[in-house]
Parts: sequence; structure tokens; C-alpha cells
Amino acid sequence: MALQLLNGIDKQFGVMIIITGASGGVGKFLFDTYTSLGEEVYGTYNSSRLDSIAGNGNYSKVDIVKFDEVENWISSIGLLKDLVLINCAGITYNAFAHKADVDLWKGVIETNLIGTFNVVRLVLPIMRQDNFGRIINFSSVVAQKATPGLSAYAASKAALWGMSKSIAIENASHGITVNNINLGYSELGMIEQVPEKYKEKVKSEIPAGVFCSKEDIFSCVEFIRRNEYLNGTSVDLNGGVF
Repeated sequence: MALQLLNGIDKQFGVMIIITGASGGVGKFLFDTYTSLGEEVYGTYNSSRLDSIAGNGNYSKVDIVKFDEVENWISSIGLLKDLVLINCAGITYNAFAHKADVDLWKGVIETNLIGTFNVVRLVLPIMRQDNFGRIINFSSVVAQKATPGLSAYAASKAALWGMSKSIAIENASHGITVNNINLGYSELGMIEQVPEKYKEKVKSEIPAGVFCSKEDIFSCVEFIRRNEYLNGTSVDLNGGVF
């Protein structure tokens, strides 16, 4: 399926792919898929153990919250050209606001928003020099659909919308697009943290009646990657849940 989707992609749509949060969930799936298709892919991991990442590959341990670590990682890759950046790195913290640990709450913002900005900040000069770039951020349906206990996660993901719009108009004349995918409940990622007895309830709230498939995530990423005019926006990939 993935190979069929990738056939026909011209190299004008990027020859190097960088994926943050490539050790689990959506990030790992995209890393493995693009690697298996012969793309040049570089990914980050942080809290995962490298020996737990099957196949390894071009992985680097990077805490994206630390600007200097991101800078050293980007420099270590060598010559970067025609970049596609896919930001999948993210954490969550579940707590009602009046009981929340302030440091843990802030940590979600630092990783999901500031960490994402750090990587974007460091690849933009390269993209501007090439007059080409694709930046795809994974946001979430949680930023649209009120969910108790997830104020930090929702805030961090909603913030990506405003950030992406501003960066998009700053760089559109250089052939760079910046877009988000508002991912709903999928087969990958944080749905694994939901107890089995609640998964069916979650699924019942999705008009499509199923979780988003891996293939649909991939095809959405590829749609954004190929499209030269889609810019500064968010694609709702949620099965009609909102």
C-alpha cells in the first residue's frame, strides 16, 4: 500500500526526511515506512532505549527541548538538502487543572511546542537556501474536542496552529510549506494508553466507526508533501469525530 502511494513522487518533493519522535507510534511507523522505500531518513528518540528500536537505522538521541542538542544533531547529519521535516515528538500529562503538577504541565508545552519550534528554527535557514521545504507537524483532535484532564496536551497542540500560520507566511516565497495534521484516534500512538474497556467507547464516538489506519496517516502525510499550495493550515484526520 505504502509503496503504491509513493510511486510517482518526483524528487522535487524532497529527498531527505527528518522525523522527530521516530521511536514510537506514528513517528516510528513513518520512519520505518520511508526507510523501507529507500528514502534517506533521519530520526530522533529520547526516552526510548536504542536497542528497543527494531532495525535501528539513522537514529540519534536528542532532547528537542534543548536547542544545543538539536543544533548538534542537525550539524552531525552533514549536507542537508531538499528537506521534509515531520514533527511527531510529543508527550502528554493527564490531570485536572486544579490538581495539576505545574512542572509536569509545563513539560508538555516545552516538548510539544518549544521542542518542535527548536527543530523548525534550525532547518528553516537550510530550506530557505534551497527554496524548498516541507514542515508537517502532528497536532491532535484533542485541541478541538474538549477532553477532561488534557489541558496541557490540548494547549500545546492548539499552539502549533498559530505558530505554523505565522511561519508559513514568513517562508512561502521560498517554496516552503508549513502544515499540521490534526490526528484523531488512530491505531498508533497514545490510543495504546487507553484501557481496553474504554477503547470501544472511544470508537463508538467516531462516525466512521474505526480508528485511523496507518495507511491513512501515511497517505495524508504524502498529500501534504506533494502539495505546493497547501500552506499554513491544518488537515483534520479524525474520521468525522469533530
